Amino acid sequence: MNMKKIGLQMNILMAVTLSFCLSLIGTLSSGHFTVPAFLISFVISTIISFIIGMIVPMKKVEDGLVSKCNLQPHSLPARLLSTLVSDFIYTPILTFSMVFMAYKQATSHGQKMPFVPVFIKSLIISLIAAYIIIFIVTPIFLKFVMKKNGVSGPPAGGPPADRK
Repeated sequence: MNMKKIGLQMNILMAVTLSFCLSLIGTLSSGHFTVPAFLISFVISTIISFIIGMIVPMKKVEDGLVSKCNLQPHSLPARLLSTLVSDFIYTPILTFSMVFMAYKQATSHGQKMPFVPVFIKSLIISLIAAYIIIFIVTPIFLKFVMKKNGVSGPPAGGPPADRK
């Protein structure tokens, strides 16, 4: 029961953070930043992120892949792989949605916008930015959520070494 609560809290924190950052990056890199466009992008992106997090059991997927690759859980290689998994699940869907929304908005006002080149450029930028964001904030949020829910994990530095 507690783990479901922790998963839901992580989902909310990650959805809001990733959506905020990618919406900001997307609207700024479009060259047409407006507060309303950013807010619409942020709200829609947050909803989509939250839905993805509710459908995809991220911890199970990440842990399964880490295990299949014979990586030590919580090691740097495991974190790098887990981050890549999250990035590849969330970012293409979010980027496609945001670019499609911008495309529909632009073309409805008579502007020409080449969808595929804009999508590819946005996807590359978003994949890189999201990877960095996910890698940095996931352990911070997890530590916060675990502490908030009274769950203690392994010490930050791993198990204590034998001392003489």
